[in-house]
Amino acid sequence: MIKPYIKKTILLVIVILLMAVIITACSDKKTIEDAEVSSNTQNPKVEIEMQDGGKMVLELYPELAPKTVENFINLAKSGFYDGLKFHRIVKGFMIQGGDPNGDGTGGADKNIKGEFAQNGFSKNTLKHTKGVISMARRPDPNSASCQFFIVHGDATFLDGQYAAFGMLIEGEETLDKIADTPVDKHPSGEMSIPKVDVVIKKITVMEDSEK
Repeated sequence: MIKPYIKKTILLVIVILLMAVIITACSDKKTIEDAEVSSNTQNPKVEIEMQDGGKMVLELYPELAPKTVENFINLAKSGFYDGLKFHRIVKGFMIQGGDPNGDGTGGADKNIKGEFAQNGFSKNTLKHTKGVISMARRPDPNSASCQFFIVHGDATFLDGQYAAFGMLIEGEETLDKIADTPVDKHPSGEMSIPKVDVVIKKITVMEDSEK
């Protein structure tokens, strides 16, 4: 016959072993989750530094819009965007920049294919919610070049019509500050022309995202 204190000891050992198994399982799950988060850090990131010192960091998604991301990174690395302006600002909608002419009429040396659903590119499922960066274009779906916009208020009516390719991950206060810039009326009637220049000092491809 097993004595009571021995029974208690056996039960205690069993409980300890069960707890060890549960903790190990939780640890394994955490490792998997951490690995999934870690893989996302491999996406390229860019920092938009404004002339007034404000900064925005955006994570880009080449898995959704590869040519768009490649084009944007190449332009940024070449210094193309340095000194250009956000020439179109509509609070609650978006801020648009990247035009060498500074008025929405300019472009870079080449155009890129529009990577969005209405242009036969169904892989890009990124929605135009606040903080998303997307490419501006003319009516031609393959006319995107260098001009981009950052959504200031959810604009999901643009989904599938423009190539969204990244998301703001730091600097929402800078986005809000730019959106608050006083504006005048555009000839089209839209209140969107900044009364003061909103200048991009530099767009930098961050080093840790290139490794």
